[in-house]
Amino acid sequence: MSEKSRLNLLRIALVVIGLTFIFGIYTLGLVWPSGWVWGQGHPQHYLMMIIGVYATLGVFLIFASRDPYAYKSIIWFTVWSSIVHAAIMAAQSFSDETERSHLIGDVPALLLIAIVLAVLMPRTEQA
Repeated sequence: MSEKSRLNLLRIALVVIGLTFIFGIYTLGLVWPSGWVWGQGHPQHYLMMIIGVYATLGVFLIFASRDPYAYKSIIWFTVWSSIVHAAIMAAQSFSDETERSHLIGDVPALLLIAIVLAVLMPRTEQA
């Protein structure tokens, strides 16, 4: 794949992921709470916290779509924080059987985001 094609696909992925972080997490939390909302008691408190963090990240990913190389640190932060977040959630899903649905919900979604962004990141200094 050429660097130009990779960059165009990265721009599209950044917008799609950004919009998903802004609008999709809340929707998925409502539609499929067992795969997207953690905890018992006050799951809405948790969901609103996560939405705030991910919606903010989503806005910056959309900014990054204009010039991915200039925003490479936020893109790599998204890659690595998604891997770490998914690993922690996977471990917690295995230790708490009431949270196992996350193994087919937000855990693979975060890993997919990390893989897509890592594969599409420019490999040259000026892509």
